[in-house]
Amino acid sequence: MQICRSKQSMRDCVAEWRASGQRVALVPTMGALHRGHLALCRHARDWLNARGGGRLVTSVFVNPTQFGPNEDLATYPRDEEGDLRLLRDIGADAAFLPSVQDIYRPGAQTVVEVTGLSRILTGKLRPGHFRGVTTVVTKLFNIIGPDAAAFGEKDYQQLTVIRQMVADLDMPVQIIGVPTVREADGLAMSSRNLRLTPQDRAAAPILCQALNRAEQMIATGATLPATLQELRRHLATEPRAEICSIDIRDADDLSRITTIRQPVVILLTVRFGTVMLIDQRVACP
Repeated sequence: MQICRSKQSMRDCVAEWRASGQRVALVPTMGALHRGHLALCRHARDWLNARGGGRLVTSVFVNPTQFGPNEDLATYPRDEEGDLRLLRDIGADAAFLPSVQDIYRPGAQTVVEVTGLSRILTGKLRPGHFRGVTTVVTKLFNIIGPDAAAFGEKDYQQLTVIRQMVADLDMPVQIIGVPTVREADGLAMSSRNLRLTPQDRAAAPILCQALNRAEQMIATGATLPATLQELRRHLATEPRAEICSIDIRDADDLSRITTIRQPVVILLTVRFGTVMLIDQRVACP
């Protein structure tokens, strides 16, 4: 596995592959890798293999522009040695580990923003967050030039925002959505789980339990108000869960709905102590 720590070394690596006609798939991450990230790598590899093979790149970059002033940038978990070991084990062809200074040159003024989708739901709770995400993803696409990139469905709004960006800007990148990987007790895997206290970690599976209940209700014809009310009631049974937002939206474009007549996505944002967790579930009536 090649380790590239600068934009130029990453470009040189990809240029060699392209010269021999190979495709490239990218898995962007912020590190502290877990089985959820490895699932992204496997899906990206499967995409390549279905097309005759190619090269898999995983980026590891804690992107400062997607953190707000009072968020957890300084304490976000980092484990470069462990990340590289996992990437070697799964057979990544290259790891891209740039510095902040290499990605964001002094005096840079350009950002990329999907204006509508970036300002609702999590974007309303975290102003500027998705602008940071789409800007850095655009940079990664420009540096690496992948044919495909894999993103997890756990960050459903992020996945929707990136798909919109790629379509709007005619980016020649296929976006691969990968189902959420969960712990045995149902908690969605996230690097932020490492920051949960033991008590909050024990409480956090309430998210999956609430989603299970809402999915069952929608499948049996429950109304939108009844489902939202049950979600709030169920989460309220866990005193350590501080509800930030609960919403049910159209699964395709995250538009508001008044009745459940098509596939919808249930979106939860809940804080446990100082850690904000998100989870989601696509449900069909």
